Amino acid sequence: MTDYLEQLNDSQREAVEYCDGPELVIAGAGSGKTRVLTYKIAYLLNQGIKPWNILALTFTNKAAREMKERIALITGDAVARQLWMGTFHSIFARILRVEAEHIGFPSNFTIYDATDSKNLLKGIIKEMQLDDKTYRLGMVQSRISRAKNALITHTLYGQNKELVESDMNAKVPLIRDIYARYQNRCLQAGAMDFDDLLLQTNILFRDHPSVLEKYSQRFQYVLVDEYQDTNFAQHLIVRKLCETSGRICVVGDDAQSIYSFRGANIDNILQFRNQYPGCRIFKLERNYRSTQNIVNAANSLINKNKEQIPKNVYSEKEAGSKLRLLSLYSDYEEAYAVASMLLRMRMAQSCRYGDFAILYRTNAQSRLLEEAFRKRGIPYKIYGGLSFYQRKEIKDVIAYFRLIVNPHDEEAFKRVINYPARGIGETTVGKLISAAVSAGTSLWHVLEAPLEYAVQVNAGTARKLSSFRVLMEHFVSLRDSMDADELAGLVIKETGLLQLLAQDRSTEGLGKYENLQELMKGIAEFCQLRREEGSGQIHLSDFLSEVSLLTDQDDSGDDAADKVTLMTVHAAKGLEFPNVFVVGLEEELFPSTMAKDSLRAIEEERRLFYVAITRAEENCVLSYAKSRFRNGQSQPCSPSRFLRDIDLRYLEVDNGGQSLPAGSLRKNGSEPSRPVFSSPLQQQAAPRVLRRMDTVKRETVAPSSVPPAALGELKPGVRVRHDRFGEGKVLSVSEEGNNAKATVAFDNFGQKQLLLKYAKLKVLD
Repeated sequence: MTDYLEQLNDSQREAVEYCDGPELVIAGAGSGKTRVLTYKIAYLLNQGIKPWNILALTFTNKAAREMKERIALITGDAVARQLWMGTFHSIFARILRVEAEHIGFPSNFTIYDATDSKNLLKGIIKEMQLDDKTYRLGMVQSRISRAKNALITHTLYGQNKELVESDMNAKVPLIRDIYARYQNRCLQAGAMDFDDLLLQTNILFRDHPSVLEKYSQRFQYVLVDEYQDTNFAQHLIVRKLCETSGRICVVGDDAQSIYSFRGANIDNILQFRNQYPGCRIFKLERNYRSTQNIVNAANSLINKNKEQIPKNVYSEKEAGSKLRLLSLYSDYEEAYAVASMLLRMRMAQSCRYGDFAILYRTNAQSRLLEEAFRKRGIPYKIYGGLSFYQRKEIKDVIAYFRLIVNPHDEEAFKRVINYPARGIGETTVGKLISAAVSAGTSLWHVLEAPLEYAVQVNAGTARKLSSFRVLMEHFVSLRDSMDADELAGLVIKETGLLQLLAQDRSTEGLGKYENLQELMKGIAEFCQLRREEGSGQIHLSDFLSEVSLLTDQDDSGDDAADKVTLMTVHAAKGLEFPNVFVVGLEEELFPSTMAKDSLRAIEEERRLFYVAITRAEENCVLSYAKSRFRNGQSQPCSPSRFLRDIDLRYLEVDNGGQSLPAGSLRKNGSEPSRPVFSSPLQQQAAPRVLRRMDTVKRETVAPSSVPPAALGELKPGVRVRHDRFGEGKVLSVSEEGNNAKATVAFDNFGQKQLLLKYAKLKVLD
């Protein structure tokens, strides 16, 4: 029964066979940690430990299911079924079902999911007559969740001076009262939310030593997967269960600790050996996933972190290609350049679209990539999220635009009449719909004259309906005289949408706000490009026509179809792809602007970049833009500091070497290195690049400050640069006074005709 151990390398086997005390298995990226954890459980069973005496904790049901299936192949299904194996929440719910009476809950307690929890909180906020624009639902839920994961009950919350002051400063002093009401209502309903499953298990073990002893004796061996992702509550429960026996094995990688925003605490894994005397550490350092260059580049990056457990991850696969670094003039060009390179790589390698993944720091970055992929006919799927224009906050704004262009759009009308909340409830909307159906007319006509259509509402509701109608009529009156970007800005401001999303400082709320900003940026870009192409006034209807082509496009395949995967780096953890693009590697984006004032936060951002690189098996392409379109204009960007952390021996400069942050990249952390220039174009450009690299000041280009080229300088054959399209060659120029145009063949965009008074082309040397 031990022949399965022959499948392990020496380090893996040592980790599996050690069972005499606390054990920390540091598993580098792609090093086979799941196999080690699985085989260790099988080994324990073969050593005579009964399956019901083994507790194995994971973070996903999928991980637990896969490990149980693997164990069943070795020990048989009957044995595997008796293991206490599952997620933290499922295992602790199982314990609480048995022991619930000790803490005042029924054994058949209900488990509230996130929607149930939000609905209860929404009702409490309403009962307390609080302003739901101040006490934002997502923010309230986030604060209560963080408190529970720190084992702070509603009673302790009110006694915690720091938390109370924080709420006062945020102008939400009644969070403690909401928390208290919420917990009392859960208790009355015999219900626990997901966070309660951890909080109440800790309370159970703390207040009832006999119960803790019962489970400490039952679980003769405890194993924990992805230990770097545990929070304080999870760490404490595990420690209590192992306090007597000391027989615990945790597996994880501190270099992949990226979930602090969910409460994960990297100190749990960094301090493990100090908290468990006699702890043995085993390091799984052989990477089976990636080529040598990818592994070495990732190592050179993560070695810059101070808070880490030293290890030397290596690969015995082929050396492989170096990481490619692309520098583009704008985020717009970046998206199209990625699409172009992906198509070239697919042709050269004869591989599938499904062999590619595009990783980004924030969901909002998907918009331009989606646009570029659709225009190039590249099939894609958004992993772990919605396509940009299918996200609720985007659909809400688009619904306002639709209603302005067509006030008789019923679905748009129903979507926005009470969003943001303006006191027009479902009953009132139902009366409007009933009247419209009876009269065979539109909801808008009924809204214009509710008395004529016998809509029975009280005076207060009538005023609210009138206010909404006046607001929309105001927008409608401007739709033909204002450009789309100006009118869109007015809409999100005067409807209160911008303020509503800006107030929610939870992770989810910040993401929605970023998406709204990205939508406004997209409208501004749309208008600017139309102006450059010589269009007259750009109406909101023009933008909607463009968007409808994206949102109405049929998705003929399923998720298993051959498609490029687009996702955030957080969503990519645990996955792998032959070819990976990591885009948007700029300061204040990656690393995030929220991390800039904290060394600890910067180190987590660096770990996030490490995770991104190590998703790649064969090829990894990095890119950054020198400008991003914000607030109606191109704004300069600096390349991410993390690019300077990668040893240049493993990095190849693309596009003629224009991409390296000058003078800041170091080899082995010391003197500037020289990249390998493999193509003739790169070799030709090498002297210029090397001069830049030896300059102490880092290169930053501010395209918006570039003066437009004089008409006389623009001639066929001349190379030019555009803020968003990047470089190209002039094909022809038509001199028409103020409406002079140039036709340019851009490297990544193909041929475009631009109006020179808007395009601001710069002639290159």
